[in-house]
Amino acid sequence: MVSIKDIAKQAGVSISTVSYALNGSPKVTKETSARILAIAKELNYIPSAAARSLKKRETKIIGIYLTNYSGAFYGQLLQGMMETLSENGYELIVCSGKESHRFLPERMIDGAIILDATYETKELLSHAERGHKLVVMDRRMDHPNISQVLLDNKAGATLAIDYLAEKGHQKICVVKGPDISFDARQRLEAVQKAVQRYSHIEYIEIDGDFHKQSGEVAGKKIHQDFTEPVGVFCLNDEMAIGMYNYFSHTNLRIGEDIHIIGFDNIEVSQYIHPRLATINYSKHKWGALASELLLNLIQKKQSPEHERINVSLIEGDSVRKR
Repeated sequence: MVSIKDIAKQAGVSISTVSYALNGSPKVTKETSARILAIAKELNYIPSAAARSLKKRETKIIGIYLTNYSGAFYGQLLQGMMETLSENGYELIVCSGKESHRFLPERMIDGAIILDATYETKELLSHAERGHKLVVMDRRMDHPNISQVLLDNKAGATLAIDYLAEKGHQKICVVKGPDISFDARQRLEAVQKAVQRYSHIEYIEIDGDFHKQSGEVAGKKIHQDFTEPVGVFCLNDEMAIGMYNYFSHTNLRIGEDIHIIGFDNIEVSQYIHPRLATINYSKHKWGALASELLLNLIQKKQSPEHERINVSLIEGDSVRKR
């Protein structure tokens, strides 16, 4: 790889003169600068991004850390982040796994947005203590270098249980999410609290992991134990879609025997039949706000902020009155 030392040797000038010329400094005459730039082009010189970022102490790159990339959830979220960052001259890279955790301490990115349950809070606090800027979307943290923007999971889960109860369902199954997920834990806590207000309701919890297959497995269990119409709250839409898949091969009908509500309002939810009742929020706004809060920290515009994304109920024929 060609370095500025190679350009300096061919041009017969010092390394500092080459550096000045490449950065457009007036310390170098126009003639010398033009000659150096011509040699750089001839040698196919590519500036080192790492070296440049060390000098300027910025890369104009933000990292979003995700647990995984699967499912239909992330598109609008990432689009919201990317648009906000782009408008402010920044780019977005998607990161996952332990190796990418070095991007912050090595200053390969200017800040990070965290939606990754496997990224330990202790490690994030360590980065923040060293001055790195963070926005968390999946946990509560209190630090001068960390802002947070969280979903109102508890309000959404309460809406879902109330909706099933108001439709007259006396037996409600909840398909849980993974224990490691902050959102899953928040939703389940709200469900457990909400059902206490309905003493006549039989309440059952079924394991799930936010993936479609676990919805199919939960559907099979509900089918095996089926004696009367049942309301089902899947803690995300992916599992609800899996449950649709399972019951499409049985004699039980969604909206008649099995009444399902999900959470997330992913795009496919409006196209399946019957339309899936679900909890809605703007994923685009969530992503955009996370980016905005991070830029505010980086540019020292504001102190850490704690924001919440509101949710709403979308009714669907997957839940009908008993």
